[in-house]
Amino acid sequence: MSDIITAQVSDRICKHMNEDHAEAIALYAQTFGAMPSASSAKMEAIDPDGMDLTAQVEGKTVCLRIAFDHQLVDSEDAHQTLIAMVKQARQNSPA
Repeated sequence: MSDIITAQVSDRICKHMNEDHAEAIALYAQTFGAMPSASSAKMEAIDPDGMDLTAQVEGKTVCLRIAFDHQLVDSEDAHQTLIAMVKQARQNSPA
């Protein structure tokens, strides 16, 4: 069973993403955060409506809010949505 997105679930998702999927987070910032020059990014929080990132852009730290295309139901929905978003970002990024 999937968990609703509480602060604890947000922390768990962010920890996993930051440790194992840093490249994907940078792609979120570049593509969905309209920061194509972001060199890296960190996921700070996730909630049913979107995610908060901090990105490194030309030597500066920039805070970004990226809204989801739908309201997330639970952690499994978050998982599937983040996967779909990184796939979309990879398709849209230059080779």
